[in-house]
This record gives sequence, structure tokens and C-alpha cells, in this order.
Amino acid sequence: MTETHATIPSAAPVFPPGRYGRRREPERRRPVLRWSLVAVLIAGLVLAATQLYQRYGDPEYKPEVITYTDISDTGVQVDFRVTVPEGGAAVCLVRARSHAGAEVGHEEVTVTAPPGQRHVTARHRVTTTERPFIGEVVRCRPAG
Repeated sequence: MTETHATIPSAAPVFPPGRYGRRREPERRRPVLRWSLVAVLIAGLVLAATQLYQRYGDPEYKPEVITYTDISDTGVQVDFRVTVPEGGAAVCLVRARSHAGAEVGHEEVTVTAPPGQRHVTARHRVTTTERPFIGEVVRCRPAG
């Protein structure tokens, strides 16, 4: 019995020799190179993000509420402390919220540190549209 194409088990197609050119061997994978490139890319992105944050971020402006008192139907008095660069100034957003959590009043307050000091203590009364439950400092940013 002669062998035919139906009797030859084949895993890959059989092409006539010389007709379709030279077959390429499968490429070797290079996982070490790929992971090295990914690590270099991540390190570069972290370095760029760190430098941009140091240059344009404002980590030195840190507000802290000391107390909120004198709560009435028309306002609340908020005492707070802000850490700023030495001799700098900051604009802080002070707000009041109702018992339900809704904002009932907010104002921007400018505070300036005396020469040679980094901490400023300020007191501000926020006027509200209804009775507040709490007074807070949302954020501070550089003045100007």
C-alpha cells in the first residue's frame, strides 16, 4: 500500500521545497529585556512625578482646625493654625456645614506669617445661610 496525504499524520502543513522561500525559526522571547525596559520606564515616571510635585506642589501649606465656637443661626467662628513657608502668606478656604453635611457657608481668608515664623494662628467668623454644625478649613494655597 502506498502512502497518501490522508495516511500521513501531520502537525504542520507541508509545503513543496523551494517554492515559498526559507521558513523562519520562531523568535526567542526576551522577557529579561522586556521587564528591564518596563522597570526603567516606571523609574523615569516616578522621578518625573517627584520633581514636578516638589516644584509645583504645595506641601508646606498645612491647615489645622484648633476649635470652632460661637455657633449661631447666622455663623460659626473658626480658630485655625496654618503652616506656611517662613514669612509667607496663604489663602485658606474656611467653610461651615450643617448637621446633614451640606455646605451652608464658605469664605476665603488670607493669613500672613510674621517674619521668621512658619506657623500662623487665625480666627475667622463664617457667615452662613442656616445653622451650622461644624466649621472647618478645607485647604490652603499660596497667596497671590
